[in-house]
Amino acid sequence: MSIAVVILAAGKGTRMVSDLPKALHKVAHAPLLTHAMRASACLEPEKTVIVVGHEAEQVAAAAREIDETALIAEQKDQLGTGHAVSMAKEALSGFDGDILVLYADTPFISEETMQAIKLARNTSDLVVLGFKAKDPARYGRLITNGDSLERIVEFKDANDEERAITLCNSGVMAGPAPLLFSLLEEIDNKNATGEFYLTDCVAHARSAGKTTRVVICDEKETLGVNSRLDLANAEAAFQDRARKEHMENGVSLLAPETVYFSFDTVIGRDSVVEQHVVFGPEATIETGAHIKSFCHIEGAHVSEGAVIGPFARLRPGAELGEQARVGNFVEIKNAVIGDGAKINHLSYVGDAEVGAGANIGAGSVTCNYDGVMKHKTTIGEGAFIGSNTMMVAPVTIGKDAMTGSGSVITKDVPDGALALARAEQNNKPGMARKLMDILKKRKQKRDLG
Repeated sequence: MSIAVVILAAGKGTRMVSDLPKALHKVAHAPLLTHAMRASACLEPEKTVIVVGHEAEQVAAAAREIDETALIAEQKDQLGTGHAVSMAKEALSGFDGDILVLYADTPFISEETMQAIKLARNTSDLVVLGFKAKDPARYGRLITNGDSLERIVEFKDANDEERAITLCNSGVMAGPAPLLFSLLEEIDNKNATGEFYLTDCVAHARSAGKTTRVVICDEKETLGVNSRLDLANAEAAFQDRARKEHMENGVSLLAPETVYFSFDTVIGRDSVVEQHVVFGPEATIETGAHIKSFCHIEGAHVSEGAVIGPFARLRPGAELGEQARVGNFVEIKNAVIGDGAKINHLSYVGDAEVGAGANIGAGSVTCNYDGVMKHKTTIGEGAFIGSNTMMVAPVTIGKDAMTGSGSVITKDVPDGALALARAEQNNKPGMARKLMDILKKRKQKRDLG
């Protein structure tokens, strides 16, 4: 059976106290909407419809950045979840497969749970995702009879007996598109909030002789984000899950609670990540790499066996070859570092290509920016860059070439050549003592006023 995913992302998120639409607030460097769309991709949906409302154009643009084929439906008036889903009818015109309704602000529904919902549809007309809450609070309650779901009661409309039930509604629902849209036409807004509830479809389905049932998931999967506190809790939940998944996949985290991942971080087995490491978006670490403490890695690719840090920063476009070494207080940006190359101390390498086996000494800088444009530095295989060398791009330093410490290199250096580009040292006998005496007398005179 083909499936379409409808993700509700129309909410303003008043409790976020923000100008940004709720669906675009980020967890692990990605909007909540991104998490929901990535999660549903496991079902290989034939269509994905994003229902937008508040700041509709902004949310729609974000959705299409994730999936350019995503369909957009607008809910101009916020009249409840049932009304929101009905807005997707036009986008799904002619579609007769299943619909799975998800929420941008409930981004952690697992692949296993979605597959369980899909499987449950084989034996039931409507499937609702529920969870057993430690503190049911204001969640809607699921009223069941054995495996059958009889109805859903919103908290505001529930009596004391119904509020005592701990099986709660996540809001996620699946069913055939023709049935679901037919049921949505029957519901009304005669309730405490005056809204059209998607949940009312269950009672109408049962009245029509349809079967309804519940699939139960872990409460953590249904974590909703409605406030800044919820957002922080969602970040913590994501990081906890990501840490466990990486360790289960063969990555050693020496202090897991101090390592922070992006939504798309990839790390190969037998890699070691030390304390206080932060991965930004688009970071890929291959097998056997070693990331030492206090590193920040974003938009970078680290090859097998490379060693990074401590206190190193890899920025977007950094490509490190096998067994490369990038040490403390080194920053790499938009640069290819060849196999076995070493940049061990206090250096900046940007818009550059460093050949295999090259060594860049402490304090060296590729001077890549002239105030208007960026320029490239090329360093050949086996080259040795002396400490505190300034390489003024565009410039090429050849294979097996060397630069003297403290040089300012403004011209290309041929293969195998030694480049010295610094002023001649001139010693002035006794001048240091004379100068110091002069300075001390000036200071004394100033202090006496």
